This record gives sequence, structure tokens and C-alpha cells, in this order.
Amino acid sequence: MSLFSWLRPAGPTLTAEQQRQLDQLPDAPTLRDCSLREQRWVVVDLETTGLNLNKDVVLSIGAVVIEDGAIDFSQQFERTLQRNDHKLGPSVLLHGLGPSAIAAGCDPQEALLDFMAFVGDSPLLAFHAPFDQHMLGRALKDSLGYRLQHPFLDVADMAPLLCPQAHIREAGLDDWIDWFKLQVFERHNASADAMATAELALILFSRARAQEIHSPLNLQQRLSQWKRRQQRQSF
Repeated sequence: MSLFSWLRPAGPTLTAEQQRQLDQLPDAPTLRDCSLREQRWVVVDLETTGLNLNKDVVLSIGAVVIEDGAIDFSQQFERTLQRNDHKLGPSVLLHGLGPSAIAAGCDPQEALLDFMAFVGDSPLLAFHAPFDQHMLGRALKDSLGYRLQHPFLDVADMAPLLCPQAHIREAGLDDWIDWFKLQVFERHNASADAMATAELALILFSRARAQEIHSPLNLQQRLSQWKRRQQRQSF
């Protein structure tokens, strides 16, 4: 044993079955040069105790799959996580997850293992993806000792890149729903927001193809170029 090993925080404790499931998860994918239609995408949304990236935690995960150019309603994911050791903040007024729903939720380790098995080797889409990516990555590390390396593409960046005529770059999901006149009947829970994001993403994929962006890799490259231009213009 290293002289300083006691200084390192202990990792999460997993059962033998949980470790087996963790070991069987596929390697993180890289974005490919296949068509946007061929790529299986997992669209994810998280509800959290708040917006503090270092202190708040994931309360629920909602996800839906885009495959073969359409939302696959047979592939949906929804879990509420038990968080008995965390106080609920004002966000409960939005997502509606009160103490009884949290108490009846799944064990976080089991829920996160199930989610990563659902994701498999697919890239992820989210609206304001950096937040979801950070919170999910932290949850996976804290609960499973797992390092999230899956690509995350931000639908909040895709929209102004592909629809500059909207002039609503700093828009929220509701703004883009209104701009595209999407009929969304439920919002502010993880599953409903994932579904709304998936509907928006399908429209944006169509816009991407019309602009000669035909692959996930090409889309990521164009997004990176666009974000660098935006950063230069802000100085």
C-alpha cells in the first residue's frame, strides 16, 4: 500500500453484479462520418436540486432515442433517483419532484447503470448540454467511479448556427419551441423536456442537411467553428 493512499478518498462501493454491469458498458464512441440519419442519438434531460455545478445533484433522468431519422418511442428512459441526504431547493417548483417522489425513487447507482446501458455507444444531445454533461459526469463519478467520455452536442448551439435568421441566439428551449411553432403539451420534467429537445433536434438535422452538413462529425466541426467565431466577436 502506498504511504499516501489513505489520503485518497475511497471510491464508491459496488456489488459484484453492479461491477459486472459497469465492466460490460461499451467504450465511449467517437462521432463518425456516417449520415445524420444513420446515427443513433440519445437525447437527455436532467432535473437537479439546483444549478450549482459543484453542490447540487441529479434528481431525475429523462431520455429518448432518435434513430433512422425519427424519434423511436419504443426507446425511452425515465428514472427518479433517491436523494434522502439532499435538501430540495426552489427548483422543485418547476420540476414538481417533492420529497415523496424522491423517497420512492431508484437507487442512484442502479439508475445510472441502467442509463448508461441505455445510452450504449451512442452520442448524446441536450439543450444547454454543458450543464447536463457536467452534472451527469459528476453523478457517474461519485456513484460508480465511471468517467463519462461520450460526445455531447448542444442543441442550444445547433439552433442559432443553423437558423441565424431567428436572431435569438441566447434563447431558451421555450423560445425555440415557439419559433418553430412546435406543439408541446408538457414541460419542466426530464422526460417531457427530452422529448421536446428531440423534436427540435429533428428539425435542426433537416436544416443541417440543407446546409451540406451530412454527418455527426461534420456537425460537431461546424459547431466548434461557430462557437469560436462567437467567442471572438464577444471580445
